[in-house]
Amino acid sequence: MAKIKITLKKSIIGKPETQRKTVASLGLRKLNHSVEHEDTPQIRGQVRKVSHLVTVEEK
Repeated sequence: MAKIKITLKKSIIGKPETQRKTVASLGLRKLNHSVEHEDTPQIRGQVRKVSHLVTVEEK
């Protein structure tokens, strides 16, 4: 299955708790921290919810 690389580009300070939890569930901790995940509909849904905070690269 394809992989995607997700990078946190904007701070979660001042963001709603649901967005903070979504970023944490993706495994992102600090600014410019990147993680790789399988490209599944569940991960895509989480990325869509915080798309204004992250960038996504296809692998």
